[in-house]
Amino acid sequence: MAQWGPVARWGRRALSALGPWGPGSITGRRRSISLSVGASGIFGSRGNSEKKFSLQDVAELIRTRACQRVVVMVGAGISTPSGIPDFRSPGSGLYSNLQQYNIPYPEAIFELEFFSHNPKPFFTLAKELYPGNYRPNIIHYFFRLLHDKGLLLRLYTQNIDGLERVSGIPVSKLVEAHGTFASATCTVCRRSFPEEDFWADVMMDRVPCCPVCVGIMKPDIVFFGEPLPERFLLHVLDFPMADLLLILGTSLKVEPFASLSEAVGGSVPRLFINRDLVGSFAWRPRSRDVVQLGDVVHSVQRLVELLGWTEELQDLIQRETGKLDGRDK
Repeated sequence: MAQWGPVARWGRRALSALGPWGPGSITGRRRSISLSVGASGIFGSRGNSEKKFSLQDVAELIRTRACQRVVVMVGAGISTPSGIPDFRSPGSGLYSNLQQYNIPYPEAIFELEFFSHNPKPFFTLAKELYPGNYRPNIIHYFFRLLHDKGLLLRLYTQNIDGLERVSGIPVSKLVEAHGTFASATCTVCRRSFPEEDFWADVMMDRVPCCPVCVGIMKPDIVFFGEPLPERFLLHVLDFPMADLLLILGTSLKVEPFASLSEAVGGSVPRLFINRDLVGSFAWRPRSRDVVQLGDVVHSVQRLVELLGWTEELQDLIQRETGKLDGRDK
């Protein structure tokens, strides 16, 4: 990881105002329920007659370009439809593969001390998540379409599967809060390497070593106790600029990522699409919050329909899927 520069140190101080500074940890129903939450939220009315905001209203803001600086926050819930396995779930093939390494608990593979003594489990996970094993789904391509239309200011992701990149969203539009497999850093000499310098070893079930000092090359994934990527802090300014915030598939439990949901202005609409009602959307909703509970894919499909983008999105998915098919041959 890069050392903190002066701008990053300023960003860290700015971020501390948003909530507690915690470690950068990694942490389907077919129908969805719409909760257009007003200022009174789920606790009853206080006589506020203000019209409740709805999914239709959010779609209208996007469709008419009344909102042109959309910030997106996403978690693991958007990758589940792509088949990404949960390494913590007994019964999954990946979980079984990891158990052969006598891991004391699943999260140990993201601990630096464990990695320094036994890096094989982490690289087993890395091989499973190698780009090409899984494909982006409609949610990723919806964000790609937002970018193509010039509406996406930035996408903040907790995911390390890289599917946002695979969907064609430029890296400049992404903040990969928990890191990326696209590069690696030597744990000894701290030299940085692009993915082409170490993926061949990973795919051959070998631990990649630095060609200079023979130290272990650790992909730039945030482990417990490590600082978040500097890029995360440099883009805290995105949230005051945002005129619409979309939050999908996240429990909003991991800090400092979770606190960013509160970093937009009070008048900025927030659309929360998730399986469960969590975070401030449950206990301190805003007047322009819209909550869609249930299946995330279903809710995104409904939003796309309201936008009138269904055919355009289908064309994009077909075109990009064709490119991926050709690349994998």
